[in-house]
Amino acid sequence: MCEGLAPDALTRAPHQPLSMVGQAVQAVPSEPNGKPAAVRATVVHVMTDPGSLTFLSGQASFIRDAGFAVHAVASPGEYLSYFRDKEGATVHAVPMSRSISPVRDVVALWRLCRVLRGIRPDIVHAHTPKGGLLGMLAAWICGAPIRIYNLRGRRDEAASGPIRHLLRLCERTTCSLAHRVIPVSHSLRRGLIEDMICRPDKIKVLVGGSGNGVDATERFKPLAESVRLATRARYQIPSEALVIGFVGRLTGDKGIAELTRAWKRLREEEPRLHLLLAGDVDPASPAPREIIAALEADPRVHRAGWDWNTPPLYAAMDVVALPTYREGFPNVALEAAAMALPIVATSVTGCVDAVQDGVTGLLVPARDAEALGDALLRYLSNRMLRTAHGAAARRRVLAEFRREAIWGAIAGEYRDLVERRGPSCTRAVLRI
Repeated sequence: MCEGLAPDALTRAPHQPLSMVGQAVQAVPSEPNGKPAAVRATVVHVMTDPGSLTFLSGQASFIRDAGFAVHAVASPGEYLSYFRDKEGATVHAVPMSRSISPVRDVVALWRLCRVLRGIRPDIVHAHTPKGGLLGMLAAWICGAPIRIYNLRGRRDEAASGPIRHLLRLCERTTCSLAHRVIPVSHSLRRGLIEDMICRPDKIKVLVGGSGNGVDATERFKPLAESVRLATRARYQIPSEALVIGFVGRLTGDKGIAELTRAWKRLREEEPRLHLLLAGDVDPASPAPREIIAALEADPRVHRAGWDWNTPPLYAAMDVVALPTYREGFPNVALEAAAMALPIVATSVTGCVDAVQDGVTGLLVPARDAEALGDALLRYLSNRMLRTAHGAAARRRVLAEFRREAIWGAIAGEYRDLVERRGPSCTRAVLRI
């Protein structure tokens, strides 16, 4: 996952595995009095990886309570059943590969069409590059009246050669099949228009951007000093240490190579410095072995792995590093901001929306380990600057990126699109 980690309840939630491909496990919308709610329209979310359903955490149940029947289609996995139980959605297991695999992709498309024909949804809302392409193709084939592509980032931005052209062609195809394209940031919207991937009139950024906002009042908020000390003790980090944090996949396009080079320099300049990594190697796009080996061999580098309960990890950090090559809108930046932490990020798509340079964090060029190290050192050597930028970051999150604002905008978009097509929401293939 490129945007933050899954809910902290994941590792301790009861699971009921879904073993049958295409199996539907249903939840019925209800009013507060327990009676079934009137269904305004049926929405089907499509994603390849069930873990990506974390993008809809809280949002799906909000939409359901607003009168929409909510379905989710993703590859089989334990989070699919957890999502069903937590959000009150009906879920369907359809194996889909994140990578390009022509034979498996055709099979997945056929299975997805079968699911959609059974549901007959009013709205198909697809996410992620592969989920978007398969979802929009299946929705078009089945004549779904409203097709929405939630663009959460562009893989072509970090690719080159023929792969870059292929990925861009896939994005153009997905956008052409969608009635509405919702990028998660304004910079992502600008890139779509500049690269002629999508018509401007189809694109709409909701509120200030972000796919789901951040829970800055309950989950992500400054924690007590006792939590900070306990987390440091858990990973054998001295209480007086200065800690750089990284949250995300340990993969090339997250800038792990640049972070490693910057770290090697900074650890020599500051003996109190430690590095805390929350995340793990991505099998689909692993970082070079020598980089991972170097990090594992360093006693001042601490691996938290996929610890879904990230707030205590943030509490142990002094500054967060996000040296990514590409983003849509990084949830890590919102989470760090909500925890009142400054962040050093790259000046790439998405990050320029999430971070106000010199106000809530610092932006540096992508793939520039020297600039990354300089910016981190600026924070590490100035506690007052860390505190000021962290406080400004939290104020901005509370003002502009509350989850409820994003959820309300999505519900409003659904209502608007349904009303524009009339009460019957006719199933002819529509073009706008």
